[in-house]
Amino acid sequence: MRHNKAGRTLGRNSSHRRAMLRNMVTSLLDHDRITTTDARAKELRKLADKMITLGKRGDLHARRQALQVIQDKKVVAKLFDRIAPRYQERPGGYTRIIKLGARAGDNASLAIIELVEEEFTPRPRKAAPAVAALGAPVAASIAAEAGSVEDLPAEGVIEAGEAESEEKKDA
Repeated sequence: MRHNKAGRTLGRNSSHRRAMLRNMVTSLLDHDRITTTDARAKELRKLADKMITLGKRGDLHARRQALQVIQDKKVVAKLFDRIAPRYQERPGGYTRIIKLGARAGDNASLAIIELVEEEFTPRPRKAAPAVAALGAPVAASIAAEAGSVEDLPAEGVIEAGEAESEEKKDA
């Protein structure tokens, strides 16, 4: 059984797998998009996201750590100077995997892995739940914690007496 064995072996021993992924991440950062098998793309995504995160840090230690993986100094310079600043506001998810279908020779599932291009826009935060939806007892306890009803948002607040009358109307 393969319990607690994370990651794909990709049919290779560890040194061959590491060398292959280093070559692939170098090619991905150099060309911004490569075509490979689906399993390799999913493994490559982990390493590519780590390299872009190092590029976002931007210090000398991060550059030296990236040079341990990426095999071309020009690609590391491109990562730190042009690629990482594009993703400065993005909290991860720098790559996209697009499935292509099966390869003709061996029916392996192919995929394109590419760097995400569009501008990141953070989602607006959800508003706090309306106090009225929680019910009168909960609304009263929230009001007690807040100090008074005036400290709470005006919309959706129902006084305790009003809540009881609304319950009677519904009944």
